Amino acid sequence: MESEEDLHRPILSPTSPPEEHAEAISSGAHVVDSRLENVLSDTNLPWFKRLRSATWIELSLLSRIAAPAIFVYLINNFMSTATRAFAGHLGNLEYAAANLGNSGIQLFAYGLMLGMGSAVETLCGQAYGAHEYEMLGVYMQRAIIVLTLTGIPITLVYIFSKQILLLIGESTALSSAAAIFVYGLIPQIYGYAMNFPIQKFLQAQSIVAPSAYISTATLMLHMLLSWVVVYKLGLGLIGASLVLSLSWWIIVVAQFVYIVGSRRCKYTWTGLSLRAFHGLWAFSKLSAASAVMLCLEIWYFQVLVLVTGLLDDSELALDAISVCMAISGLMLQIGIGFQAAASVRVGNELGAGNAKAAKFSVVVVNIASLIVAVVEAMVVLSLRHVVSYAFTSGEKVANAVSDLCPFLAITLILNGVQPVLSGVAVGCGWQALVAYVNVGCYYVVGIPLGCLLGFKFNLGVKGIWSGMIGGTMMQTLILLWITFRSDWDHEVDKAEKRVRKWQDRKEAQEEERG
Repeated sequence: MESEEDLHRPILSPTSPPEEHAEAISSGAHVVDSRLENVLSDTNLPWFKRLRSATWIELSLLSRIAAPAIFVYLINNFMSTATRAFAGHLGNLEYAAANLGNSGIQLFAYGLMLGMGSAVETLCGQAYGAHEYEMLGVYMQRAIIVLTLTGIPITLVYIFSKQILLLIGESTALSSAAAIFVYGLIPQIYGYAMNFPIQKFLQAQSIVAPSAYISTATLMLHMLLSWVVVYKLGLGLIGASLVLSLSWWIIVVAQFVYIVGSRRCKYTWTGLSLRAFHGLWAFSKLSAASAVMLCLEIWYFQVLVLVTGLLDDSELALDAISVCMAISGLMLQIGIGFQAAASVRVGNELGAGNAKAAKFSVVVVNIASLIVAVVEAMVVLSLRHVVSYAFTSGEKVANAVSDLCPFLAITLILNGVQPVLSGVAVGCGWQALVAYVNVGCYYVVGIPLGCLLGFKFNLGVKGIWSGMIGGTMMQTLILLWITFRSDWDHEVDKAEKRVRKWQDRKEAQEEERG
């Protein structure tokens, strides 16, 4: 029987060479092992001790991914918020233009690129678990190629952003100012195309802390450069957005330098490869499914703001809902951090053939994220009368926000579970299935129900939000049902087939012969 100390000692997979294990451990690299699977399968251990040991192992593995990932997403979100704050000090028009450019244009590119990057998360996570280390670098390069090509039509959207904004009814002055801000974000598109595959490549290996350090240093530099460019050089909106683009590229370059120079990536990054150009169409289809899944989630609550704008006397409702969405968006970064951790843990365990460990990981990460979300909701409810003063000094807005805080609290709790289930879906490769679920729950049920309650039954913004919460709850329940009724041994078999399919063994052999 294993002692408590034995349970926390690294156990290496027999499928990798001994010298690789020794060097990987000496370099501090994370190696997927079978500790959790061994504990869960050990029937000689009492049930409570097995549960306690397994929970401790999973939480230790989870925290090393989730905590830095949450920090990275919060920092990246704050960089965008800081840029809009700098623009706001230029004037009301500039602040409105920066917010419109961010919500109307930039968020579209962010959701699309992050969603497409989730495809490499599935493949890298499972390949790393299966010890097919060299394929991670190939997948990363392949994703960069696909996302860069996707950036070309997105660039056209940015270029014609003024015409697009005029078409949807925005004023000429606001559209012109927003377009100037958006032009400076064009380089950011290709920063996204590089950053998300690199980020997923590192996350699949549980290498997240370096990205957190890089993002923190970049944020400080971003604040300094924004101050110099916007105020001292007087470059205004275009200067603010160009600095944001530059900051994203600083993150990209720093992370790539880390990958090339770190011993922890020695086996996963073996240099540029022509294999990255093989199977681009098949990879694009998987990326498209990932993008649809994530974009439908990211855009869903943006629709809440747009529909609220159609209400009679909507100014106060829009101010209140904007404050609530700002809080929700900030807290959502925590859910997205847990989402990344869930994807990595499930993908790694499935790739390693550990069905029990994968299932147990799903349970633990959902419970951990839910507890955090409940705490968030309790804090928001306790501060409901004052929380809006962080955004505005208006008493009417404060009262309206206080009135909406119960809906915000429910949304925060759902955001503690729903992103995690999406992360499990990414780890398992269920993106296409979840995309269909999202379409049905969000856009066939949630939005129409919200409009019905808001306009037909005159419930206003509360009715609109209630309907959309109903859509989110329906989607969450369906994903819970799918997840906990899954045959995890079958998912292990699917992961093995997926790794074999994407290995391109024949092409690799031909390349070696050439």
